[in-house]
Amino acid sequence: MRNINMDETLVIIKPDAVQRCLIGKIINRFEEKGLKIIAMKMIFVEKHKADKHYEAHKGKDFFDGLIDFITSGPVCLLVLKAQDVINIVRNMIGDTDPKQAQPGTIRHDFGMHIGRNLIHASDCDESAKREINIFFKKEEIIEWKHSQYSWIYE
Repeated sequence: MRNINMDETLVIIKPDAVQRCLIGKIINRFEEKGLKIIAMKMIFVEKHKADKHYEAHKGKDFFDGLIDFITSGPVCLLVLKAQDVINIVRNMIGDTDPKQAQPGTIRHDFGMHIGRNLIHASDCDESAKREINIFFKKEEIIEWKHSQYSWIYE
């Protein structure tokens, strides 16, 4: 197997998915796809971290609702690693509005309303790096050899 450039992304399984007991089903989809989990934890998002995470939306009419929702209950945070992981994960989660998401995506299959869309994933490499640093310390990221890579990549 040749040397493959691997990217990382942050995934937040939001309070609605946690309350609906969907954590395992969502993580299972990522693992079955061949994505490597290099960090994972469950937390209550503190308001200052929520503000930092959603700072691009500060001043928009829905900002306060985003903060209230993400801090309303526990979330499950993941850092996933794979080649082109950001695009792969965003395709797997689907459109922000579950009613517009394609069948087979997480939001289509489990979501009903745009305000309860189950999951967040970084939208670009810059966002992924920034978001991972908000929620994870360097020592919480675990690098390990994925034994399936030779069966996933050429």
